[in-house]
Amino acid sequence: MYENEKELLKSKTEFNIDDLLIIMKILRAPGGCPWDAEQTHESIVPSLIEETYEAVEAIEAKNPDMLKEELGDVLLQVVFHAAIEDEKGVFGFNDAVTDVCQKMIVRHPHVFGDVTAKTSEDVLKNWDMIKAQTKSQKSLGEKLDSIAKPLPSLVRAQKVIHKTAKETEVPCPDVSDRLTENEKRIGDMLASAIKECEKLGLDAETALRHYTDAMIEKIKS
Repeated sequence: MYENEKELLKSKTEFNIDDLLIIMKILRAPGGCPWDAEQTHESIVPSLIEETYEAVEAIEAKNPDMLKEELGDVLLQVVFHAAIEDEKGVFGFNDAVTDVCQKMIVRHPHVFGDVTAKTSEDVLKNWDMIKAQTKSQKSLGEKLDSIAKPLPSLVRAQKVIHKTAKETEVPCPDVSDRLTENEKRIGDMLASAIKECEKLGLDAETALRHYTDAMIEKIKS
């Protein structure tokens, strides 16, 4: 199966997204790769997370060769997940591309429409407003529910604090009845650190990662 495609692929030295899509089809087709054929969305979640973090590592290392490789690995994960849905007849890779293209056009009315956005702050304000409208998020609770639960806790907490801070009339909730005394104490400390990062314009996850890297390098030296 796919014998002609296999021979053509082996003869090529440069590839495009169509080549990657057909490679994935070949790998998951009968007679292809047993491992690839067995995978599900759930089984390759760790790979999606790992490849994303490796791309972040390449960016922070300012290593373009490494970044090129890692971006390819991230793209492979996107193709893999799309292929699984395509086989079920739910959606394909091009459907995902169409969806994100439509989203980019709708959420950039200052580029594709007649809305004015002179600063990055204006852009982000429009983005949040349009996102809330298109996803029918009317309350703060609905906006907070849209933050992905599998995110690293520090990242998720910063997003919650950032969104809540925009609602000037929302008081800080008392959560002591839902936590142990130690969880409440540590949670307050971490939340305070995240709020300080917000004031300084820092990403809490990145700041802690850099601090940890520096700590390791200091111990090794």
